[in-house]
Amino acid sequence: MMLPLQGVKVLDLSSVVFGPLASQTLADYGAEVIKVEAPGGDSTRHTGPATEPGMAALFLGSNRSKKSVVLDLKQTGARDALMSMLGDADVFMHSMRPQKLAPLGIDADALLARFPRLVYAGLHGFGQDGPYAGRPAYDDVIQGMSGLSALMQAQGGEPRYLPTIAADKTCALVAAQAILAALFQRERTGRGGFVEIPMFETMVAFNLVEHFYGRHFEPALAPAGYPRVLTPWRRPWRTADGAICMMPYTDAHWQRFFLEVQAPALASDPRFVDITMRTRHIGDLLETAGGFVAQGTTAHWLAICERLEIPAAPVSALEDLPTDAHLTATGFFAEIKDAHMGQLRFPGVPVRFDGQRPPVHLPPRLGEHTRQCLETVGLPTAAIDDLIAHGAAFAAPQRPSAANAPSNDSQIA
Repeated sequence: MMLPLQGVKVLDLSSVVFGPLASQTLADYGAEVIKVEAPGGDSTRHTGPATEPGMAALFLGSNRSKKSVVLDLKQTGARDALMSMLGDADVFMHSMRPQKLAPLGIDADALLARFPRLVYAGLHGFGQDGPYAGRPAYDDVIQGMSGLSALMQAQGGEPRYLPTIAADKTCALVAAQAILAALFQRERTGRGGFVEIPMFETMVAFNLVEHFYGRHFEPALAPAGYPRVLTPWRRPWRTADGAICMMPYTDAHWQRFFLEVQAPALASDPRFVDITMRTRHIGDLLETAGGFVAQGTTAHWLAICERLEIPAAPVSALEDLPTDAHLTATGFFAEIKDAHMGQLRFPGVPVRFDGQRPPVHLPPRLGEHTRQCLETVGLPTAAIDDLIAHGAAFAAPQRPSAANAPSNDSQIA
């Protein structure tokens, strides 16, 4: 299968989730992604359950289809080896704090002067020209600073984090998009450049899509915060035997719903007559509708919503997703049999190219491709041996089988 980014080479010095998920997206689209790790490896290699040391669950989730090279960039020899790999690279990306880059010789000015076609992506916590520049940033911190925790407080009464690493994952997708845009620009101009993806600004932009609300105007026409999603009543509705995710939204949806529950007067109630008034009185609307929904079973309401063409679905547990009828039919999950870790399952690539879903390959073991990648850029075997002997590089021992190749039936049909 020919993928859009085949022939694109990415050197990724990032760790944890923000950067690795961004480069995994590029790998999914066909790029050769070389994960350059410090001697201890990415910390996520040890986060969560594992059947092999260094290959824990969180690492598997954001490092598939990559290669691993281990270099200790504090050593001159390792930095020279990195420069050799950059000679034919298209993208260099990192998630290091900017003040740590210049001493290593890998700041944007230095690398772009030496490699003018390079796309240099800095995945930072904060934009470099503001007072927060250089601060460390992790998902919880950015959720709080960007307003997500306050949104949770507005809805539920106390500040909380979303139960997902929303900032890391959202910013990763924006980073992949920005890198692709920079590559496209290079194809037009012949020159690379510096693209910065700051987590704080990215998440503020993400949160304010709907929540800037009345603050778009001067003077403000309403406070910040989109009422429909902030009301405590915005949650799966209780049914007689469980819960249902149900969303009447248009005027027609609500008119059909109120006629179905034999409350036609509510269809013409001034509070609910159009989207402007429903938004203003969203708590009353959802509380009122929820009273009707609670009287029927989940199956009853799913059947009604299908008939009335109102979007609805049951609540799915995470454990249910691998056997979901749609995901199974579309071959979304991929299974790979590894000679050392056994049978593994991965969420697949969500997009398709010309009707085909890109394949999923195992994440790399620490230093699995160090020798291969350094040999590819012309380093002699003796030079590589010397780097390893002095601790400037690490190469994983060769395994007796090709453990990184997926089986022929890696995609579940």
